Amino acid sequence: MWEIVRAGGPLMWPIILCSITAAAIILERLWTLQDKRVLPRELPQKVWQLVESNQVNDKVIAALEQNSPLGRLLATGLANRHRPREMLMERLEDTGRHVVHELERFLNTLGTIAGVSPLLGLLGTVTGIIRAFNAIEAGGMGDPRALSGGIAEALIATAAGLCVAIPALISYRYLRGRVDGIVVEMEKHAIRMADALEAARSRERTAPPAAVAVA
Repeated sequence: MWEIVRAGGPLMWPIILCSITAAAIILERLWTLQDKRVLPRELPQKVWQLVESNQVNDKVIAALEQNSPLGRLLATGLANRHRPREMLMERLEDTGRHVVHELERFLNTLGTIAGVSPLLGLLGTVTGIIRAFNAIEAGGMGDPRALSGGIAEALIATAAGLCVAIPALISYRYLRGRVDGIVVEMEKHAIRMADALEAARSRERTAPPAAVAVA
């Protein structure tokens, strides 16, 4: 392995660095974007029950905000439950943008690696060919061993760049689609949250006043 890295030339080092960074990002995002960590299935139902039973308080909101990205969105809705629907939706959208930004963390870096790695391999190809031509110019045309170093550098650097870029690009597309799917689900829960809070306010307005005891 070490001999292959040496034969690939100096550009193998940035390609290796890209591969390590891409692997770290992919593993971290796969762990972070799990359903149970982002969209707990039982969480919305618990929140609707709290809203219907009028058991929402600051302690519940604080605990919900620390639960998950979805919990953070729903906590924003509960914290603004007494505001008009238009203002409530604005607060949910603001929180949603922050949550999406966190979900997309490192994805731009992964996409950059997917685009840069083949270019680094191509640059290695160019430097390898230049090395081969220098060997020819130095009078090594009749000795294949004089050309082998440059040719090996060109081929190894190209292959290494593609080996990093292909899985990085596939992972980037998958993770981007995963985030888009999460965003759609969160939008559904946000709308349902607004509807549930509006229904709760309607019930409060139409509820008959409590009877006053007469001494």
